[in-house]
Amino acid sequence: MSNMIEANNVSMHFIMEQERTNTLKEYMVKLVRRKLRFSRFTALDNVSFNIQRGESVALIGQNGSGKSTMLKIIAGVMDATEGSVRVNGSIAPLIELGAGFDPDLTGRENVYLNGALLGHKHRYMQENYDEIVSYAELEQFIDVPVRSYSSGMIARLGFSIATHVQADILVVDEVLAVGDYNFQRKCNQRMSRMLKEGKTLLFVSHDTKLVKRLCKRAIWLDHGHLMADGPAREVCDAYREWMKGQEQ
Repeated sequence: MSNMIEANNVSMHFIMEQERTNTLKEYMVKLVRRKLRFSRFTALDNVSFNIQRGESVALIGQNGSGKSTMLKIIAGVMDATEGSVRVNGSIAPLIELGAGFDPDLTGRENVYLNGALLGHKHRYMQENYDEIVSYAELEQFIDVPVRSYSSGMIARLGFSIATHVQADILVVDEVLAVGDYNFQRKCNQRMSRMLKEGKTLLFVSHDTKLVKRLCKRAIWLDHGHLMADGPAREVCDAYREWMKGQEQ
């Protein structure tokens, strides 16, 4: 099997200002006088792993462990400070659903806009339009400006568009908890079907039960360090036991 994702010694550092400034003028004055102090925050520290074609892999860990940062580097949203990531295939990033929507445009217009941002031609979106809207259950609201949508409606439309794309790799960040119970079940069913079709999945979630159901392998990160990489059930159980120890 060929590698779809290769992460080689990936590190990500952020420079953070230690002192708060209230105005741009105050910031510039302190900067010129060299009175600003900065600290370095390491979100990822020398992390390496490979994901093969057709694998379903979860990234697990506490908030701030580096999971979403790694996903954004893989999706091309940001560049790693050190190391490299190689992606062999097209990506459907389900990271911030609806992030590319224009609130002043209608749902219908945003379907075509979001499709274009994902690299699809107008004809392709026309052919899939009815199914996208029907799946999102937004037929009655599709010609209403998106600024009137609830966050759940936006997420449903974003999920529907993203999962209709013809991509080799799905990069998913905690988006399966959108809408009500019935829609969440639809999301899980669609994800399961796509995995059966041989798609490669990289999935971030705090729900270890869902991870065990969807993924065969899990990678556990903590404060940017790779703690474990192996069968999903074993890694999730080790993570839960570790979490219990942290609570004591």
